[in-house]
Formats: sequence, structure tokens, C-alpha cells
Amino acid sequence: MKAMILAAGLGTRLKPFTEQHPKALLPINGKSLLQRNIIYLQQAGITDVVVNVHHFASQIIDTINHNNGWGSYVTISDETNEVLETGGGLLKAAPLLKEGNEAFVLMNADILTDMDLQAMIAQHQQSQALATLAVTNRTSSRNLLFDENHYLCGWRNNNTGELKGKSGQAKAFSGIHILEPNIFDEITETGKFSMIDVYMRLCTTQKINAYDHSHTHLIDVGKPESIAIAESLFS
Repeated sequence: MKAMILAAGLGTRLKPFTEQHPKALLPINGKSLLQRNIIYLQQAGITDVVVNVHHFASQIIDTINHNNGWGSYVTISDETNEVLETGGGLLKAAPLLKEGNEAFVLMNADILTDMDLQAMIAQHQQSQALATLAVTNRTSSRNLLFDENHYLCGWRNNNTGELKGKSGQAKAFSGIHILEPNIFDEITETGKFSMIDVYMRLCTTQKINAYDHSHTHLIDVGKPESIAIAESLFS
């Protein structure tokens, strides 16, 4: 199984660090977010990793090369010309991920968790879903909504009240996906776009499953006040 780590973002909430460095290289107790997530994937047996780059791309590439991928085989998907968001970034990396024709993991570089990724993979394989999304019960400004069978049916912005799709059980997305390779056959969007928009378009005809890991630690290290929390949870 392969994985892709989304590391192209500008990380504007992490200024001033991201004025000189990419977000993915933010150190948490001496280890960068990127290093931690590559090792996290290794713990689930995944050592073939694609990393997309845009903001200070050369710093990420140089760090990966200097550390020999921390023991993993790392391929770069170059978005230097334009950052493409989750969906556009995934689509650009399609040739690197479709080899082998098997499911793969997609995750944000700024997420740290001790979720059992192998258990999530097992649930995905058993469900025969097109996609499985890691979620928790934490408070969030935006929620994915799931029906009684734990399949995606809607999305809600809790600040504005905007609702897409149908109402359902609210969960906060953790930024970790498991996707079947035929997801690329279903993506009609082009350029810069979000995978959430793809899921919302597909959820009426495709099984997009929830994997609830509310019992585990999860921190989105996307803003300065999250750093101290992350350092208290991940040594």
C-alpha cells in the first residue's frame, strides 16, 4: 500500500515560522511533522510515500534527501507553480499512486495522531467503500454528516449554518482518507479543488465510509497554540 502526505500548503496560521519554512518541517519535540508522519505510516507497514510540495519546496526535498526519507521510499509531486488543494494535489499525483492498483492513504502533513491506521485500513477493506474518512466527535467549525449506516450524506458549516446534502450525525474530519484507486475515474474536477467537494458530489451514488477514532489522540498542528499541545502528546 502507498500513501500521500499533503505538504504543499502555505501554513499561514503558523506565521512567523512559515515565513521562512514550510509547515511540514515544523519541529515537534525535535522531529518535524513530515518525519513524524512518515514514521507513523511505517508503523502501519507503509514505506512507499508521495509528498506534494509548493511552499519552500526545496527545503522539503533537501530534508527528505538528507535523511534518506527516514527509511521510506519518498517520491515528490511538484506543485511549485500552483498549490492545488487536497483534490487537485491528489489528481496531479495520480500517476504516482495508481501503480499497483490498490487502495492508498491520503493524509495532511499537519495532523498528528496515534490512531490505529491498520484498523482503519481493515475497516475500509471490509466495507468495500470507495473512500473511508477518519473522524472524531470533537468540536469543529465544520462537520461531515453521516447516515445511520455511517456513510457520508452531508456537510455543514457550523458558523454560517450552510448545509450541503442531507442532515445526519455530525463528525469532525481528521484529515486522513483511505481511497480506492478508481477514485481517479470519478474525479471530474480540474485545477484547484477540495476532496470534500468531490465526496459531496459522489456520496449520493458511492459508499464513503466513516472511521470513528474518538478514543485516540489527534491534534491539528495548524496554529501556534497547537504546538504546545502536540508536544505534550507526542514525545
